[in-house]
Amino acid sequence: MKEAAKAAIRLASLAGGCLCIPAALAGPLDNTECIAPAKPGGGFDLTCKLVQTALLQGKYINQPMRLTYMPGGIGAAAYNAVIAQRGDRGNSIVAFSDGSLLNLAQGKFGQHTENDVRWLSAVGTDYGALIVADNSPYRTLADVMKAMKADPTRVVLGAGGTIGSQDWMKAALLARAAGINPKLMRFVAFEGGGEALTALQGGHIHVVTGDAAEASQQQMAGAKIRILAVMSSERLPGRLAQVPTAREAGAPIEWPIVRGFYMGPRVSSADYAAWRETFSKMMADPAFERLRAERGLFPLTLVGNDVDAYVKKQIADYRTLVKEFGLSVAR
Repeated sequence: MKEAAKAAIRLASLAGGCLCIPAALAGPLDNTECIAPAKPGGGFDLTCKLVQTALLQGKYINQPMRLTYMPGGIGAAAYNAVIAQRGDRGNSIVAFSDGSLLNLAQGKFGQHTENDVRWLSAVGTDYGALIVADNSPYRTLADVMKAMKADPTRVVLGAGGTIGSQDWMKAALLARAAGINPKLMRFVAFEGGGEALTALQGGHIHVVTGDAAEASQQQMAGAKIRILAVMSSERLPGRLAQVPTAREAGAPIEWPIVRGFYMGPRVSSADYAAWRETFSKMMADPAFERLRAERGLFPLTLVGNDVDAYVKKQIADYRTLVKEFGLSVAR
C-alpha cells in the first residue's frame, strides 16, 4: 500500500498536482534534524555540520538537515529534553562527545544514565589542546606551567564546562603536571568552546583547555589564537603537524575526544536501523573521510552495538578518573 501511495504521489506531481508528502509516509531520513547541545561555534556544532554536509552531498537525504542549538549544562539540557519530550523522533540525532560521557559518569545529567538513549555512531575523534591568544606572552606550554607553578592564581584557564567537565579535567591534569594542586588553579567555565575562545581573544582568560579540531577550525576562520600543544600520543597530521604533543612540551597528558551521535530512547528499531545503515555507508565513502579531515577530525568509525560498547567502557573508565580528583561519581 505504501509503495502504491508513493507512486500515486509521483504521478500527481508529474501532472502538476500536489507535491506534498503525507506525514504518514515520511521516513527517518526526511526532515532531518541534528541537535547541538551548546551554542554555535563549538565542537557539537562542528560535529553536526560535518554530518549535515556528508548526508546531503552523499544524497542520503533530499534536503538540508536542520541544525538546532540546545545549550544548557554542557549537554544535560539536550539529553533530558530528548528523553522526556523527543524520545520517539526517528528523524532527530543528537551530537555527543567524551565530555558528555564524563558528565554522565558524574551524574550531571540528573536522573538519567548512559542506558537511557540509543547510541548511534562515532564519526571521528579529536584531541585536547592547550590554546592561547596570538598576543599571549606564553610562547610554549612550558611557559604556562612555569607561571602556574610560580603562582597558581596568575594564570586564568577557561573552557566550555564546569568543575568535573572534560575541559576542566584537562586543566586539572595540566595543573598536576605543573606540580600544583588542581584545587588552587583559576578556572572560568563557559557554556561552550566558542564562548571560551572569544573570551581568550578578548584577554579575559589566558589559556583555553579545548579541542584541537575546534581550535584549528577557528584559526581557519580568522581567530587570533595559537595552539601550544595537543593531547595526543603522536603529532597530528595536516595543519597541526608542527604543533608538539603535550608530552613533548613537558606535560604527559593524553586526552582523545570521540565525536558522535545518539537518538531518543523510544525511536523505533526500524528507524534506528535506517540511521545505522546510512552512517555505515556514509563513513565508508572516501568523500566522508575528506570532509572529516577538513574539520580536523581523525578516523574513528563505530556504529550500533560497537559504539554502545565503547560508550559504556569510557564511562566506566571516567568513573575511576573522577575518583582520583575527589569528584562525585554517579551510582
